[in-house]
Amino acid sequence: MNNHEIDFKIYGDDMQFVEVELDPGETVIAEAGSLMMMEDQIHMETIFGDASGGGGGIMGKLFGAGKRLLTGESLFMTTFTNQGQGKKHVSFASPYPGKIVPMDLSQMDGKIICQKDAFLAAAKGVSVGIEFQRKIGAGFFGGEGFIMQKLEGDGMAFVHAGGTIHKKELSPGEVLRVDTGCLVAMTSNVDYNIEMVKGVKTALFGGEGLFFATLRGPGTVWIQSLPFSRLASRVFAAAPGGGGSKDEGSVLGGVFRMLDGD
Repeated sequence: MNNHEIDFKIYGDDMQFVEVELDPGETVIAEAGSLMMMEDQIHMETIFGDASGGGGGIMGKLFGAGKRLLTGESLFMTTFTNQGQGKKHVSFASPYPGKIVPMDLSQMDGKIICQKDAFLAAAKGVSVGIEFQRKIGAGFFGGEGFIMQKLEGDGMAFVHAGGTIHKKELSPGEVLRVDTGCLVAMTSNVDYNIEMVKGVKTALFGGEGLFFATLRGPGTVWIQSLPFSRLASRVFAAAPGGGGSKDEGSVLGGVFRMLDGD
């Protein structure tokens, strides 16, 4: 691998940002829209694909961009390169309340599998691709937990998780069942599958999703307490006309309706 070696520092508690220190000529890649601030003499460039250098010419770039499109991400990423003489800093912010998890891929057998919207930034050379689920049925019905991204390389990557992050080490043969939205990332040696919840009553009236991720050790998994999809659905349900119950937030809803002239 040919990953750039970057230094970093994470600031904050629940609304974190990561400050990356770049030596002259070093580059960090990030999702579009994650930039918080950067110092002078850092060159910002939008690129096609992930700038991993794993190439194959224009067709390789097209294939890489197509894989990113399948995950719901942009076809483009942004690179930040220090073109100055001394050390420079660029910072990337969390998109919603949660934690930023630094992951040194060189200590994780060169690969991490993560939720499709968890990737924040990484050293140049880290490849960002799509991890296909082996069972096609899980692909059609697995919901948000099915399409996973894979980060490959030997550099540093930064993953974002919502709410509180819990790191769990699975022993060989140990099984953990996780809501598909709560699964943030896992090492490549974890065996995983998407399974349907047993019991019609649970599926119809339990208030949970129809599917969960079954993880089997050995390996390491990272779990988040507040998936963005769950946060967004609660906000939408509580908003006026958002589909929430009439009792829930009725006083506030009435105020909004009066202000709107309804």
